[in-house]
Amino acid sequence: MCFYNDPSSTGECRSFILKNLIPVIGFRFFKTALVLLCLSMTQLTGLAQVPPSSAKAQLTSRFRADRILVRPKADTNLAALANFHAAQKAQVTRTFEGIDNLQIVRLPKGETVPGFIRRYEQSGLVEYAEPDYIVHVAATTPNDPYYTNGTLWGLNNTGQNGGTVDADIDAPEGWDVLTSASNIVVAVLDTGVRYTHEDLAENMWVNPNDGGHGLNVVTNGNDSNNPEDDHGHGTMVAGILGAVGNNGKGVVGVAWRVQIMACKFVDNFGYGSTSDAITCLEYARTNGAKIINASWGDYDYSLSLSNAIYSARNAGIIFVAAAGNDLRNTDIIPFYPASYDLDNIVSVAATTRTDDLVSYSNFGVTNVDLAAPGTNIYSTDFLSDSAYSTDEGTSMAAPHVTGTLALMLAKYATETHQQIINRLLSATDPLPALSGKCVTGGRLNFQKAIGPPIRLTAIPPVNNGPFQLHLSGDPNRTYIIQVATNLTYWSPVFTNITGTNGTFDFTDNQSTNSTQRFYRALSAP
Repeated sequence: MCFYNDPSSTGECRSFILKNLIPVIGFRFFKTALVLLCLSMTQLTGLAQVPPSSAKAQLTSRFRADRILVRPKADTNLAALANFHAAQKAQVTRTFEGIDNLQIVRLPKGETVPGFIRRYEQSGLVEYAEPDYIVHVAATTPNDPYYTNGTLWGLNNTGQNGGTVDADIDAPEGWDVLTSASNIVVAVLDTGVRYTHEDLAENMWVNPNDGGHGLNVVTNGNDSNNPEDDHGHGTMVAGILGAVGNNGKGVVGVAWRVQIMACKFVDNFGYGSTSDAITCLEYARTNGAKIINASWGDYDYSLSLSNAIYSARNAGIIFVAAAGNDLRNTDIIPFYPASYDLDNIVSVAATTRTDDLVSYSNFGVTNVDLAAPGTNIYSTDFLSDSAYSTDEGTSMAAPHVTGTLALMLAKYATETHQQIINRLLSATDPLPALSGKCVTGGRLNFQKAIGPPIRLTAIPPVNNGPFQLHLSGDPNRTYIIQVATNLTYWSPVFTNITGTNGTFDFTDNQSTNSTQRFYRALSAP
């Protein structure tokens, strides 16, 4: 939205960008925009039922020894399955009705996971039974000392510390368009978040039912609404995507304002189970999250986790996942959840301050979508309410994308998750180092993804003619120009669609004999 003041009665011309007035006026109307470039994406036809063949057999699988995941057949009588559980002396600890009654089943003492799975598969009652795989956070210990000056090169790189000028996501330019996604809930599925941190507290989501800031399932089966971070990884991620901006403290996230929902399923050693991840995923889905950040993973294919993300996809939730830090081609050795073939997943590799692919980052021209800054990233730390530190990895690259997507959802509120993702992937900066390494061959560009601001500028009148304005914004988008005499009551005076250059002109024939008039423009619903 943009304002312009008609100078006809004052002899003074002033143009105002609305970003400083949005919180007061509260208008935010957007219409689905034309996606200029549609990248090839696999069509989703249903739930995957067969694990893909891959080289993952070369890797050592890790899973919980005390429980498995079981999905009943669609025609199975649940009472009969309950009787089978009882006969095996197994305990169902949780059922996910939204994921086709997927169940977490606790094994009795003395049983092994392979043997128990075989027994369930032979029962004829289940679609599948699988291990509860262990995943780990996708971060590495940095080799370089922590920054002491708070330089956030990934947001704005001017060549500091040996970097390449503009090897960043163009955050300042993007902030000219939008800084706040205060209506967007982003779930951080991770080690928790230090929700009292000076740079995070104002942006923490609050559960209206219990006043908590999320969920903690690392509590021996007793869920808690206290997702306090005892590791640090989740707090770092939260700061990158949504540390409070313009508050004179510490760092700034990609989104200055956003609602961060903390979902803790990873323990203080950096490990968590698939079933706990699914529990957090369902919590996020049923409590209004629009984006999920998953800076973790491993190489074991879980149908249950895939189906849980599919349920989130049906709710319109975007799932941002770290591509992994093992210098592997994930087209050959898939890394999950980033490599699941679902159209709501955005898989993110990591780049350096010189726009190279990070030496340890996973890649894949099919299974990785784009890259984002991921080395020497300075962010919020869990050790105290005023602590900051540096970390690196695809874990730190993913939340750059998540914060960008939050702002995109705030601006393009009526677009589907596919349209938002296509818009994101169409706007990357192509890099030689990423050619053949990911779908787009490019690094995140926040400015391009968020689109241009709406601007109104005056056209010099001819022979004391009527007042004229030039509007610039998104190409092929409908905009409404409104007029007021007191900045309180606004009336529409003109509606038009921008051309391929994103502009059109407007002549107000009523302005010649009127009192002072103010103009503003907004995109149509």
